[in-house]
Amino acid sequence: MSQMSPVAQNRALSKVLALAANVFEVQESSLAAPSSPDTIESWDSLHHLTFVVALEQEFSIQFSPEEIEQLLSIELAAALVEEKAKGQEISDGY
Repeated sequence: MSQMSPVAQNRALSKVLALAANVFEVQESSLAAPSSPDTIESWDSLHHLTFVVALEQEFSIQFSPEEIEQLLSIELAAALVEEKAKGQEISDGY
């Protein structure tokens, strides 16, 4: 994915972790970057869509159907959010 500073990665990851904890109704401390539907019992199809909408609203971005299918871990979600947010900043600058 995109190359970004560790600080930017950590900022996105911490926001995504907080959103995931809220959406999946778990303690944030129980989540980590590799957390996925395999490790979060409440991560079903309905919660997945709720998570996608929460990410889109929080970061003012929009995911394609293909990207929605790729959001299969906290880490992947944070990376895609950063990539899309970075692209949006560039396009908004013109």
